[in-house]
Amino acid sequence: MAEFRTERRGGIEVWTIDGEGRRNAISRAMLRELVALTARAGADRTLRCVVVTGAGAKAFCAGADLKERASMTADDVHAFHEGLRRALRAIEEAPQVFVAALNGAALGGGLELALACDLRIAAETAELGLPEVGLGIIPGGGGTQRLPRLVGVARAKDLVLTARRVGAAEALAIGLVGRIAPAARLLEEALAYAGEAARNAPVSLRQAKRAIDGGLHLPLDAALDLENRLYQDCLGTKDRVEALRAFAEKRPPVFTGE
Repeated sequence: MAEFRTERRGGIEVWTIDGEGRRNAISRAMLRELVALTARAGADRTLRCVVVTGAGAKAFCAGADLKERASMTADDVHAFHEGLRRALRAIEEAPQVFVAALNGAALGGGLELALACDLRIAAETAELGLPEVGLGIIPGGGGTQRLPRLVGVARAKDLVLTARRVGAAEALAIGLVGRIAPAARLLEEALAYAGEAARNAPVSLRQAKRAIDGGLHLPLDAALDLENRLYQDCLGTKDRVEALRAFAEKRPPVFTGE
C-alpha cells in the first residue's frame, strides 16, 4: 500500500501523506517511499516544486508511528532514526523547492519534516510543536539544529525545552512558518506559494538553495565566496540568456533549466 498520494500539476507535484487513520504518522514504509520519491524528483528536470501535505484535516504529521514503534527492537529504532535523518536531508539537498502545507498538527518528527522543507504554510487551525523532552528523549530528526537556524536560539529553546505547542498565528510571528491560510484554502494557497517559486529559473532556484543553506554558518568571507561561485554558475546558462531576452521583449521568460 502506498504511503503517499502524488498528483502532478504542471511543474509542481503534491505529495500527500496517506495515513489519516494514524494521523499521518511516520512509519518505516513511509520513510522508504519518501526517499524514493525524493530521488525520483531529483532526476526530473521538469519538476520545479513539491508541496508536501497530510491527508484529512487533523494532522499534517503527528510524528513517529508509536504503534509501530512499540514492536521495534533497539536496532530497529536506530535504523528508523537513521532513515528519518536520511530522508529529511534528501529533501534539503533536492534541486526542487519543497513547500510544507501544514493542514493540521505537525508534531515531533512531523514538524522536523516541515523544517526540512524550504517553505512552510500553515492552516489557521494548525498546531506545531516538539514534545520529545516530555517523552524522555530529545528531537532527533534535526529539530534541535534546524529550528534554531530558522527562528533563533532563544525561541528554539523556548519551544524545545518546554515542549509547548504553538498555533499558526504564533508560528507566523516567530518565523516558524512563512504564511498562514484558511484551512479550506490551504492547498490552493500552498500551490500558489509554490507557483511563485516555480515560475523562476530552475538552475537559479537550485543555486540559491545551496547558497543559503551552505553559507549559513560559514565565516562571512567564505560564505560570500560560496555565493559568488554559485552566482557565476548561473551566468552561462541558457535560462540567463532567455531572462534577458524576455525582459527586452516585455514578455514572461520560458525557462528550461539549461
